[in-house]
Amino acid sequence: MSGRVLVLRPEPGASATGERARRLGLVPVVAPLFAVRPLAWDAPDPSGFDGVLLTSAHAARQAGPQLGGFLHLPCYAVGEATAAAAAEAGFAQVRIGAGDGAAAVAAAGEGRLLHLCGRDHAWLGQGGAEVERRIVYAADAIAALPEEARRAAEAGALVLIHSPRAGRLLATLVDRVGLRRSTIALAAISQAAAAAAGPGWRRVDTAARPRDEALLELAAELCQTDRQVRE
Repeated sequence: MSGRVLVLRPEPGASATGERARRLGLVPVVAPLFAVRPLAWDAPDPSGFDGVLLTSAHAARQAGPQLGGFLHLPCYAVGEATAAAAAEAGFAQVRIGAGDGAAAVAAAGEGRLLHLCGRDHAWLGQGGAEVERRIVYAADAIAALPEEARRAAEAGALVLIHSPRAGRLLATLVDRVGLRRSTIALAAISQAAAAAAGPGWRRVDTAARPRDEALLELAAELCQTDRQVRE
């Protein structure tokens, strides 16, 4: 590793990660593997819900004008970035969850939540509030590994994995172009993201917390350690 990190998450998160990386002295290469677009959705009657659940900032940004009818409800947001997007969308009551979507549902207690989510979303399991879903956006996977991503990986950049879906797609695209996994190091935002990438990588490390900031702190530590070893 040379201080370079390969950022694969969709925009606008990719640029935000790139800026945080620069502040830590890293050199980001931004090459998203997904393109986010809104989907048409039918908004239910807001009076039937006690709150809105957001597990991704994209849902707040892509839900469109129909979101207006729900802004008076408490919003349970997973992560600070999602909470910031919810506040920007107009929610007055934003409650930030420290865990994942399932933890947010459990924390909400009894009642009924409207979960606005992407086409590829995680099942939240049982327990806590009753959840009704509406799919409001899609994150479409690209068909081929971007050339800038390939060059960065070949040059030893540390690859940042922000989700299980990104881990699976990266593995597919790397294998498709004939890159050797054994030459590529990964830093994953969670154990699930690391596991989804599969075996055979040069090394796979996992952030202490499932947050972009924690992932970048890990990346900075790994790059600094690698630099010291080479010196």
